[in-house]
Amino acid sequence: MVTRRPSNPSSQQPPAGYDATILSDPARIAGVRHAVEAVASAAGLGSRAVADVGLCVNEALANVMRHAYGGAKDRPIAVACHCHEDGVVVTIRDWGNGVDPSTLPPRPYDPLEPGGLGLICMREMLSEVDYVPQPDGMLLVMRQRKPKPAPGETSGGGRKAKRGHE
Repeated sequence: MVTRRPSNPSSQQPPAGYDATILSDPARIAGVRHAVEAVASAAGLGSRAVADVGLCVNEALANVMRHAYGGAKDRPIAVACHCHEDGVVVTIRDWGNGVDPSTLPPRPYDPLEPGGLGLICMREMLSEVDYVPQPDGMLLVMRQRKPKPAPGETSGGGRKAKRGHE
């Protein structure tokens, strides 16, 4: 089950949005990631911010599949990504166990164990991450804003500047 609804009917113009319902099969992640990256690029985000959004979508979908659905490959996930004047908003809706990851204690990072970086990536790379509990699952809302350009610069970045970086 894959339902895609492009928000821009003209194939000549960059996508203004993306809406899809996919099955919780990891083989579906790459296609969604690429579609969301295309929308983020059309929204005017720079290449680094586009890559950040794509990685975070990848990680969020993997988390839904692994944790909310316990590895089941036949459960629905609704994904939407839309351009806004100040950037993009991506939503991921599942009908899983409803656990809000932001309320869990931080897991110590162990480089020898796979996983554990998705939530860290989302918090560090995106402008905002909100988990909105639903009666029958969870809604994840991720926002990536275009940085306000300094005088004489153009916009398009996205990642928060860290001391000593960028």
